[in-house]
Amino acid sequence: MLHLRLIVPADLTDQVVVTVEQTVGTTHLIVVPGAARDPAGDLVLCDVAREAGDGLIADLCDLGIDKSGSIAVEDIGLSLSRRADKAEDDAPGEGADAVLWEHLAEATHEESTLSVTYLAFLTLATMIAACGVVLDNAILIVGAMAVGPEFGPLAGLCTAVVRRSARLALRALVALLVGFAAAMVLTTGFSLLMNAFGLFHESMLKGPRPSTAFIYAPDLFSFVVAILAGVAGMLSLTSAKSGLLVGVAISVTTVPAAANSAVALSYGDLGQMWGSGVQLLINLGGIVLAGTLTLLIQKALWKRTRT
Repeated sequence: MLHLRLIVPADLTDQVVVTVEQTVGTTHLIVVPGAARDPAGDLVLCDVAREAGDGLIADLCDLGIDKSGSIAVEDIGLSLSRRADKAEDDAPGEGADAVLWEHLAEATHEESTLSVTYLAFLTLATMIAACGVVLDNAILIVGAMAVGPEFGPLAGLCTAVVRRSARLALRALVALLVGFAAAMVLTTGFSLLMNAFGLFHESMLKGPRPSTAFIYAPDLFSFVVAILAGVAGMLSLTSAKSGLLVGVAISVTTVPAAANSAVALSYGDLGQMWGSGVQLLINLGGIVLAGTLTLLIQKALWKRTRT
């Protein structure tokens, strides 16, 4: 169940109440006239089944409540109510399959922002991965994958394509391109520094690396894994199973590929640098393609379910 808190201009309250009442899957409607002060208006509260939430939010936005008032949505962790149970039973579809498009757009917008924190996490992840590729240490590679924040702008790009939002797409692309470029440049400098201290050596990069050689040797499996990860990632976002994103992050080699390319550049190994770069592009492209197709399929299936 979702809980909606609405601040509604007094002249629109009746329309909002009718909209809520006519939406299958709503319950616990409360109207407090004149309770809101900034902006001034009435306070309207209601609960709605998740599978009916997107439609109700869209109808409220059509009334202009998002501009003239406020729409706040939060998940209800526990609801002990027969009316709530009935609302969930009456609403079409399953809550786990429902996509809250406004929530997805808001979440990916925030995660796609090029910020100091985002750059710091991406750079640190790339540096950890650099240590992993030089030491041929799979544990460090997995740790770097988990730290990397790059799935946020990738998901933002998928959402932007489906919603045809050029602004969000540009924001996500900037975060990806600038983020990886900055992380790779800084990691190249990090590699040179570690080499100066005797902690990195060219022979460690070019020697046998059974655990990490796949990073600079892309193949068809790289694309397959990226496709699967893109589908899993978008499903975890749209179904609010964000904890699964850690597993998605560990399944793709974006950050390790960027790290290997940076270390190879510091030693002038153009072969590994090129292979790692191709690996990075394959993974990024596969995730975006799969994520976009997943959202399009979800949108089509949910539209069919509601009709």
